Amino acid sequence: MAKSIHPFYETHRAAMEAAMRHRLDLAEAILRERAHLTDIDGIRQEVMDEFEIVLTQMPYVGGAASRMSDFFMRLIGFMAISRVLRRHGVPLSVIGDIERETYKAQLLTVSEAERLASGRQFMSSENQTLLREQAARSHQNEFSEDFVYDFVEPGPGDNFEFGIDYKACGFCKFAARHGDKEILPNICGLDFDAYAASGIHLERTQTLAGGASHCNFRFSRLPSAQDV
Repeated sequence: MAKSIHPFYETHRAAMEAAMRHRLDLAEAILRERAHLTDIDGIRQEVMDEFEIVLTQMPYVGGAASRMSDFFMRLIGFMAISRVLRRHGVPLSVIGDIERETYKAQLLTVSEAERLASGRQFMSSENQTLLREQAARSHQNEFSEDFVYDFVEPGPGDNFEFGIDYKACGFCKFAARHGDKEILPNICGLDFDAYAASGIHLERTQTLAGGASHCNFRFSRLPSAQDV
């Protein structure tokens, strides 16, 4: 019996598939240049087929009520890309470069004004209040495959505005369950470009994927975004 997609993700399926096709369009040149692949149409079909499998594997973590659902929907497709490229013998480091450059190009198709507005909203005091509340709720472990995290206030001498310590990571759990642990660090690397595109500086010195006890995200506004 074929596995089904959770109803919440099914409602977003068309948008996720469109984002994947756009991502593959943007990746075409670098796939030829860096991965030395020639049958790009074949790779594209393999990735979309693998993405269908990934969609059935995506854990439900609360749907629209959870901010982490959006993280899964935006980034889980890179698992499909990584799996296919690994099968074609592309080195992990090259896969990471391809994914970061492609993701950055996709992020920059959104207008600067829209990206910076999103960054200001994320850094706002209202959102920080919400993040504190969500962090406290995450420890209730309502969904076993979800993230668990703490909100971090800056101390004397700290140069960040606030932080998040992820004590458990939904992507780590996904990777462990489905045999994707070796490609997981490439997914982690996407965070820096995502925040930078919104005018946010992310400092992170350790990750769960790298064997640390937690991922230490620290956020501050990029100087170029403060006066916009």
